[in-house]
Amino acid sequence: MIRATTVAVLVAALIGAPAVQAAPGALDRAHTAGRVTASVQYSWPGVYFEGRFRGTSVGISLNDAASYYDVQIDGRTVTTLVKPGRTTYWVRNLSYAEHRVRLVKRSEAPWAAGEFGGFVAGSGGAVLTKPAARTRQIEFIGDSLTAGYGNLSTTRDCSTNGGVEANTNTDLSFGALTSRALNADYQVNAFSGRGMVRNYGGGEPGTSYRTYYDRALLNVDGDVWQNPGTWRPQLVVVGLGTNDFSTALKPGEQWPTPESLVAAYKSAYQGFLDKLRSRYGAGTTILVSVPEGSGTFADAVRQVAQDRNNQGDSRVRYWNYADPALDRLGCDWHFSQRDHRLISGLLTEYISRLGLAW
Repeated sequence: MIRATTVAVLVAALIGAPAVQAAPGALDRAHTAGRVTASVQYSWPGVYFEGRFRGTSVGISLNDAASYYDVQIDGRTVTTLVKPGRTTYWVRNLSYAEHRVRLVKRSEAPWAAGEFGGFVAGSGGAVLTKPAARTRQIEFIGDSLTAGYGNLSTTRDCSTNGGVEANTNTDLSFGALTSRALNADYQVNAFSGRGMVRNYGGGEPGTSYRTYYDRALLNVDGDVWQNPGTWRPQLVVVGLGTNDFSTALKPGEQWPTPESLVAAYKSAYQGFLDKLRSRYGAGTTILVSVPEGSGTFADAVRQVAQDRNNQGDSRVRYWNYADPALDRLGCDWHFSQRDHRLISGLLTEYISRLGLAW
C-alpha cells in the first residue's frame, strides 16, 4: 500500500492541488464506463479504467488524496492504494508479455474529485489500444447498500478495524459482481445516507439523492455530467428508500406525518422514473428494488411499479431481494461481502428471466 506522505498533501488535494498531468489522449488508451469529465475527473464510487500494455511494467498516473483504489493486473489485485495523492504508481517485474491493467475506485469520497492521468509504458514496453467497450451496460442507482459500504468487515462495529473507508470495496458490491458475471460495463452511482426525498435521520434537509444524480463531480454544485453518447444502459437498477424510511420523522421536518412522507416519496419516485425514461428511452428495463420483505418501504415501491405498469410502462419491474440468509455483518449492519455475493446471484438469476435485448 502507499499513503499520502503528509497531512499537507491531503489538504492540498482537497482544496485544489495542481491537476495530475494526463498523457495526451489518456482515455484514448483507457476504457471507462464511469462518469468522468473532459479532464478525466470523477467522484462516484466504483469508477474504473482499463488498459492493455506490452512489457514488464506499467505506470498508473492519478491524483486523489481522499480515496482507496485497487490496482489489478490480468484480473488479479496486486495492490491497494490508500489515498495516494498525486503520483504515478508502478507495477514492475512482470513477465514480458501483453497484459491487462485495471484501476478501480473502491471507496466513497463525495467531497473530493479524483483525476486519472493515464497508463504509462515502462522501459521497452508500450501502452496498446484500449480494450473494447462491452455491449452490455447496467447502471446501479442507490445508497450505501449499493455502494458496498463496509462490506469487507466481519463485524458490525468498525471503530476498531480500520473504519468504514478501509472496509468498503465498491468493486465487490453486488452491482459490480453481477456486471462482471454478465460481462457488462457498469456505473455504480451510489451515495451513502441519501434517499429519494429524505436523507438518513432527516439530515441535510432540502437535499436528497436526486440533488446529486445528474453530476459527474459530487462536490461541485450544479455540475452536470456530459454523457459522451456511449452510455446507453439496457438495464437500470434503482435502490432508494432505506434512508427515507429507516428513521423516525423528527419535529420540524417538512412531512408532518408518515403518510405524507410516503406520498412525497412515491411522487418523487415517479418523477425520477420519468427522468430515466427521458434519458435512456422506452427500451431500457428499470428494476425498482427493495431489500425488505414487507413494510412501508416495500409497499411504497411495489405501488410505484404497479402504477407505472398500469400506465403502460411494462419495463418497470419490482424486485424484492429480501432473504433470510443475509447476515448484514458489514459495518453498521450493512451487507457483508458474503451478502453481496448472495444478492449478486439472486440478481443475475432475475436478470436471466427478463429477456433483455443485450
